[in-house]
Amino acid sequence: MRQLFLVCMLTLFVLAGCSTKQAMKRPNVVVILTDDQGWGDLGLHGNSNINTPNIDALSASGASLENFYVCAVCSPTRAELMTGRYHFRGGVYSTGGGGERLDMDETTIAEIFKAAGYSTAAYGKWHNGMQYPYHPNGRGFEDYYGFCSGHWGNYHSPMLEHNGQIVQGNGFIIDDFTDHGLAFMEEHADSPFFLYLPFNTPHTPFQAPQEYWERYREKPINMLSESDREDINDTRAALAMCENIDWNVGRIVNKTRELGIDKNTIIIYFCDNGPNRWRWNGGMKGKKGSVDEGGVRSPMFIKWPEKIKAGKKVERLVSVTDLLPTLSEMCAIPFETNYPLDGISVKKSIMEDETGWEDRYLLNYWGGRLSIRNQQYRLGHQGGLFDIEADRGQKRDLRDELPLVREEMERVAETYRLQIEEELPRDDPRPFYLGHPALKYTQIPARDGKAHGNIKRSNRWPNCSFFTNWTGLQDSITWEVEVPEDGIFKVSLYYTCPEGDEGSVFQLSVGESLLLSKITEPHDPPLRGMDEDLTPRRESYVKDWKEMDMGTIDLTKGIFHMSLKALEMPGKSVMDFRLFLFERI
Repeated sequence: MRQLFLVCMLTLFVLAGCSTKQAMKRPNVVVILTDDQGWGDLGLHGNSNINTPNIDALSASGASLENFYVCAVCSPTRAELMTGRYHFRGGVYSTGGGGERLDMDETTIAEIFKAAGYSTAAYGKWHNGMQYPYHPNGRGFEDYYGFCSGHWGNYHSPMLEHNGQIVQGNGFIIDDFTDHGLAFMEEHADSPFFLYLPFNTPHTPFQAPQEYWERYREKPINMLSESDREDINDTRAALAMCENIDWNVGRIVNKTRELGIDKNTIIIYFCDNGPNRWRWNGGMKGKKGSVDEGGVRSPMFIKWPEKIKAGKKVERLVSVTDLLPTLSEMCAIPFETNYPLDGISVKKSIMEDETGWEDRYLLNYWGGRLSIRNQQYRLGHQGGLFDIEADRGQKRDLRDELPLVREEMERVAETYRLQIEEELPRDDPRPFYLGHPALKYTQIPARDGKAHGNIKRSNRWPNCSFFTNWTGLQDSITWEVEVPEDGIFKVSLYYTCPEGDEGSVFQLSVGESLLLSKITEPHDPPLRGMDEDLTPRRESYVKDWKEMDMGTIDLTKGIFHMSLKALEMPGKSVMDFRLFLFERI
């Protein structure tokens, strides 16, 4: 009897310990961010053109933030999510050419969660810097798979990277990102994790798995935007991509249930800006790139079973900058940042029955256009005043009817404008890092280079572009780079060259360090994308690039002018250039 008593007591003790451990475990966090999906691209918002049951269910089982605001374009929203601060304060002023990089002295949400003992990962489009320490691995994410540019040229098993190393994707791109996220959740189901899934759809080029396109190829579009510039096939393509997003959201939610972690997992879903084309968006004014309602209002759903009331509607004005302090408080993580936040914690509004809160002003700024929003009104970038609670379409200008409101908002807008002028970089002195010792691999792509002579970029948008038309010995490509520590590097070149043009001798110089090489094998694959595109694209088409081992180069610490130029050109051209990969050895 005594032995049986001891066994029973020990069993109870173990069970109690497990229960206490489970109760004390901080919640997991999954942040899903879509790219160029508008507020109106969801069934629950009244769009009868589309079916999004899994995303709609996030709203039904959690909270909907009805007045949630992001930026007008991609990289600023991502920067504000990471830091809780307006993007211009952190050095982000563009979507390419280095202007997408988030300053290194900014504290990120991933660093905060990692310091608190969370496992961290990001799978998808980063768009806040490619070379370490701007790279996701340098901003608090222990594992990263995806691409760091602003857009990508192929969504079907494309060239991607895993912690800096170039790899081949597996299947449709956001299905692949989701697969990595599910594997990460399985691996870390017994310990708290922070998973960031920045999907890159429905950003153009419009591509989707065939089964989704078949649903829309001939589908009538019953709800249209108010613009005569809407292209119905573009709308069909974007909505097909959004239905694929919805399927992946369902996979994520189902995985938390399968792993038994759903009750202790916070899932957040939102978009980075308004829709990328004219399509139905609830009658709001503007789309991507605009600082009006249609360009910056985003759906926002947050689910945490037993902690957040199902079906709750939060009317309070909320910004993407609020997510860092809100999630930190929800997970009981104290933190310090190098600079004051623009965001505030809205945990109480989400998790409690808060009926009153202090009004605030949010700004939206892009391309010299500044708009101010408080709980009721928006001051447009052209000076109009609109009652957003009654007029989301911004059709009735109240500036003359409400002069006191207008004057107060103009005063706030001017205060912000002065801050922007002071903090937004005019000339970007930051070189591109090459060979940081904390990450084995460094990509130096065409995107970050400058072409000289006859060389042309394959497209006006640099993110997924390459250099072509290299037809003379006077032509060159240059970069400004910083080598943070001495080292020897293996250099791989990704190129194409038509048969008959092989034999060019070319030189890579980084300061005084030189590396000569020669193209001995032609490789001339066709441009890709036309067959996969659902509608004609505006961005650059892509190629299947050949990797060439150029040898090794010895680099010393310092800031250098880096140049690629040809010394001999026996054919009509040297090559088409995509990128360098430097591997510290």
